Amino acid sequence: MRKSRVPVLLSVVFWLSFQAASLGAQEWDDWDFHADLYARGDQTFTITVGTVFPTVFLDGNGNRVEGLPGNFSPLVGGTISLAYNHFLGANLFVGGEGGFSFHYTVGRNTLFIVPVGLRAGWQFVLGSFEFPISAAFGVARHGYMNTSHWGMFMRGGVSAFYRFSPGWSFGLNADWSWFPQRTREDGDRTPGRDVHGHILGLTLSARYHF
Repeated sequence: MRKSRVPVLLSVVFWLSFQAASLGAQEWDDWDFHADLYARGDQTFTITVGTVFPTVFLDGNGNRVEGLPGNFSPLVGGTISLAYNHFLGANLFVGGEGGFSFHYTVGRNTLFIVPVGLRAGWQFVLGSFEFPISAAFGVARHGYMNTSHWGMFMRGGVSAFYRFSPGWSFGLNADWSWFPQRTREDGDRTPGRDVHGHILGLTLSARYHF
């Protein structure tokens, strides 16, 4: 019974999406683009999914950590996140974000990272295209096998969105994240054993405007 419900549910989802797109297209005829498309108080809610790639890992002295990112599997990891933006003007926005990502290792284990932080950015508008540049800062929960810890993170990203309708836009994103892992032994800091992970993300987004 459960398997038979899946095609029905998917059909309902696609039908609702088609109806929303049709309504958006009807509104589109009466909606003009201009430089001040956004105003103070405008908001967006974004869902993002895609892939993540480990790039370079450095120790506390800025030297490359041996074995990393070689310890990660050639299989790319995945990520999903939600973000909220509040516009302070035609271009400037602030907000918050939360997400989840996973990374495979050659030992067939998985590293999980759950970042939550504040974000701010500036958006350029060119016709029906929008180009946000953003930066985020916050904390991240790392989980690997039977161990876990909290750390900070910073992320910078650029995006390109196409405004499909007054309520929806869809786009591509590229971001670079820094995840520092600061170590201690017997309560004392051990900077030489720190690891600074740098991870590239390539993702797709759907953004709701309200």
